[in-house]
Amino acid sequence: MSKQRIPDDIRQQVEAIVEQFNQNVVKDADRFFVTRYRGLYVYLDRYADGINASQRGRIKYTGAMKDWEFAIFKYSSETYDPDEWMFPGSQYLNGTVEGALKACAEAYS
Repeated sequence: MSKQRIPDDIRQQVEAIVEQFNQNVVKDADRFFVTRYRGLYVYLDRYADGINASQRGRIKYTGAMKDWEFAIFKYSSETYDPDEWMFPGSQYLNGTVEGALKACAEAYS
């Protein structure tokens, strides 16, 4: 039985999108997004001081670059909640990696 994971070419695309977002939107060498991968999930973490990363959100690869499923990290329960839609930045969620990054950036600005 093989474990499902995001294909390498998709991971490369995600990394390029995150790097571009950091350069063009965040524009701060001490505050930037990084990724972690596990199975079909990409975890979007943000460095606030260049040293410590904080969890912000998670996207799930569904087979298309414009159809990612999003879950915001809730510090109150220490979980990722795909059903939470009432937070600042939720208006940016459109199934894209860029939309997820914008939502995370505004939710925890």
